[in-house]
Amino acid sequence: MTTPPTATPPSATRPTATAPSSVPPSSTAPRPAPWIRTRLRAAPLATLLGAALAFVAVLLAAALPRAQDRGADQALRSFLERRGTADTSLLVTAPSPETGGAQALDATLEKLLGPTGSTFRVDPEETVHGARTTKRQPLTNPELSRPSGLPPSMNLLHVREAEKYVKLAEGKWPSSTPTAPAQAATGATAPLQVVLSQKAAATLGARVGSVLTAESRVDATPSVEVVGLYAVLDESDDFWTDNLGCLARACEHYFNESLAWDVDALVGTGDLDRMSTWSRTVAEDFWRLPVDIGHLRADLLDATRQDIASYIAGPTAATLARETGRARLHTTSWLPERLEEARARTQAAAPLAAIGPAGVGGVAFVVLCLAGALAADRRDAELRLLLARGGSRAAIVGRLLGEGAVTVLPAAAAATALAVLLLPTPRLAPALLAATAVALLALLAFPVRAAVLLTPARPAGRWRRPVAELLVLIATAAAVVEVRRRGVAPPGSDLDPLLIAAPLLLALCGGLLLARLQPVVTGWLARAAGRSSGLVGFLGLARAARGSGTTGRTGPSVLPMVALLLAVTTGGFGAAVLHAVDSSRLGVARLTVGGDAAISAFGKSPLPAGLAQAAGELPGVRTSVPLWIDHDTSLHGTTVRSSQVTVVVAEPRAYAELSRVLGCGSFDPALLATGGAAGADAPVPALLSASLARQAVQGGTYAVQPGDGRELKVRVVGTIDCTPAHPARDAATVVLPTGVATDLMGGADHPNRWLGLGDVDGDRLRALVRSKLPTPSGTPAPAPAPIPGSGSTAGPAPLDELFPVSTSAEAVTALGSDPLQRSAGRLFWASMAGAAGFALLAVLLTLMRAVPERAALLARLRTMGLRRRQGVALILAETLPQTLAATLGGALVAAAAVALLGPAIDLSTLVGAHVPNGVRLTAGPVLTQALGLAALVAAAVFMEAATSGRRQITNELRAGDQR
Repeated sequence: MTTPPTATPPSATRPTATAPSSVPPSSTAPRPAPWIRTRLRAAPLATLLGAALAFVAVLLAAALPRAQDRGADQALRSFLERRGTADTSLLVTAPSPETGGAQALDATLEKLLGPTGSTFRVDPEETVHGARTTKRQPLTNPELSRPSGLPPSMNLLHVREAEKYVKLAEGKWPSSTPTAPAQAATGATAPLQVVLSQKAAATLGARVGSVLTAESRVDATPSVEVVGLYAVLDESDDFWTDNLGCLARACEHYFNESLAWDVDALVGTGDLDRMSTWSRTVAEDFWRLPVDIGHLRADLLDATRQDIASYIAGPTAATLARETGRARLHTTSWLPERLEEARARTQAAAPLAAIGPAGVGGVAFVVLCLAGALAADRRDAELRLLLARGGSRAAIVGRLLGEGAVTVLPAAAAATALAVLLLPTPRLAPALLAATAVALLALLAFPVRAAVLLTPARPAGRWRRPVAELLVLIATAAAVVEVRRRGVAPPGSDLDPLLIAAPLLLALCGGLLLARLQPVVTGWLARAAGRSSGLVGFLGLARAARGSGTTGRTGPSVLPMVALLLAVTTGGFGAAVLHAVDSSRLGVARLTVGGDAAISAFGKSPLPAGLAQAAGELPGVRTSVPLWIDHDTSLHGTTVRSSQVTVVVAEPRAYAELSRVLGCGSFDPALLATGGAAGADAPVPALLSASLARQAVQGGTYAVQPGDGRELKVRVVGTIDCTPAHPARDAATVVLPTGVATDLMGGADHPNRWLGLGDVDGDRLRALVRSKLPTPSGTPAPAPAPIPGSGSTAGPAPLDELFPVSTSAEAVTALGSDPLQRSAGRLFWASMAGAAGFALLAVLLTLMRAVPERAALLARLRTMGLRRRQGVALILAETLPQTLAATLGGALVAAAAVALLGPAIDLSTLVGAHVPNGVRLTAGPVLTQALGLAALVAAAVFMEAATSGRRQITNELRAGDQR
């Protein structure tokens, strides 16, 4: 008899029945291993590389906005600091009340400081407030200084805490108690006690105890008594600027050509209520509130401007007038205008500063997408196996998201924290938004690509790629048209993403076009190489045209090519812009100086004997142009009969070279050189500036009359756009040759200016000028006294006053000293370094993905006699065509971007002076960027081929092909 299938032997049931009582059920079943930990341990190198890529990408994304904020804030503060305290302060005035004195001044100050502190703040320690008379009174004392017979005039001021900025040198401070209201004489009042500065007292001839009287009046004869003299500690201190008048020293006041002195005196608290008796008008209280420049922020510029406008004339001003009880409270300031100028500068520089970050952002986006695509291709078999064993696409994608979260999110958080720590700025939101966006891209690139791979295949649509390419082409054309029509930075507008994306869109179009052309061209080259005897070139080019590393691919990967092309295009375009900035800045500096170096004399005074010749013999000087300039000359006989002109007498050949280099126009020096062979009565050939040539006739004869009364006949032989000796485009200038003109014009035989071209050292040129100065005696002159507040131990040397020296290098440095320009340049080059790194990473990722297949191929070929050098050559022939094509295409696209977008770029803000719009195409910057990146990528490809290829081939030969 057989046992039924469901029956179980008794011996087998007893252990089962007693098992629950002795061992828990959970311990008998094996626990599944955690998915995420298992997958991360299975590929530790890929995990670390993914975390490193996310860390670097997020670090750049968080750091770039903060670097831009720091640069913009520094540029704003530097711009306002150069304008000085007078332009960055709020000046509040109001008529002085009849009573109240110093307490009313201090109470009003506290209420004026109340509305500050939101978008702008005022440092209470730097405020200046007090009272002053509003009309100067002439002093009638006969013993006072009268340079032109005019009496000096005086104002009275009371400045709170002025004692901290001066030192009492003689006498005493004015009394804090009111002086006696009347003296013995009927109708006379006690003089007001004042203190004067030592310099003002020395200029006037006053001393301690002097009683200074003003003109007599019907009610009383006001007077002041000098009870003390003070010395200013530092005249350059901001305390003495703007509205404090002539407290530090006496000021010159001219009535036509007559000189008179203006002085101001300090009044004590005791006579504060009597100040109005001096000027016959109501005294004025004032409060100068210097805005703290160090706390202004570029991102709050509009809000700051609105708050300050409200403080000057708006709701805040009305509230202050009501709270202070001063109905005629009035506030003035230049700060709104300066903030508007700063905003315009920031808007003009923002698009040019955004070129670099936009480029590195585009390349990083491509690299993250490429990394996700390569990771999905590497694990394609595993993901399809999970799907075949019953896993859903949602569950698989969820597990992949968990894997990415473990690696990407900690790396992103660490990168964001590091960026915030290294680049402290008040604004955090832009950095967090950029870091979050990049972290999400790094997290989702692989799962999204995996979801696409696991989606059931649909019929291929041949129209999808052409439609996408057409949309990119339309967007690019629209961006280029807008840039040509409006400019990259339209005045008064904010940053336009479409205009910023124009170079990137051009690069994307170039990449799409190159992706279609490169396989075709590489296939032609492969067929041409196939007709030769060698196998390496044909096989490498054929694999490059087909695309290796992924089964079923019909062409090379587009993403590495786009990454390279984006990096080369943005780098070449930005380098061309910065090169144009440097060239324009040098051109402006040369026009300002008149060449690369200049030595000038004041008026018609000649340069020291032999100085011009010695300067021309200095090392680095290529062209030496000694010349004579006279600004007090008339030209007679033109359509306007007589014109005030500037005459320049110079050697024709050297002056023609100088004019050509400075862009003032080229002319044939023979036109001027022929004047020496003519008779003494023959007209001297002359070049006229463009503005003056419109009033004359070519070949006509006119009369030049210098200030000494002589007359010289000149004949117009040509026109020049500008003159290096007088570079203004609309200047009326006449250029004459040396020779006859030197003999006929008084003083022209001794040059009063020297211009030079070349690499001239300014310090050496100043030393030469110093050596040529005549010494009046054997004893050297003492060094000049220090300038108060300058921070230097000595003032300017006398030679700098007599014969100032200037160089174009110093002028370029001055033009480029704006932090806005420096931050834009630093940000661009840092971005280009990041873009180059990401482009190199894109190439290496593609190479690493193809390593297994390439190693298997090389192993098979090694068994057939392939040598090591041939293996390296095969790898290079396979990988370099795409790299070189992307580099060449990027250079061409960069050149096209400069040609298309360059004319619409305004470089004035970055140059530091007004220059014509436009960036001209120059091959140097574009080729430098392209060749540099090509060399970097080629070196990386060669190193990878020479190292990893050899190791993989050895492993394949030992283990065999297991695929």
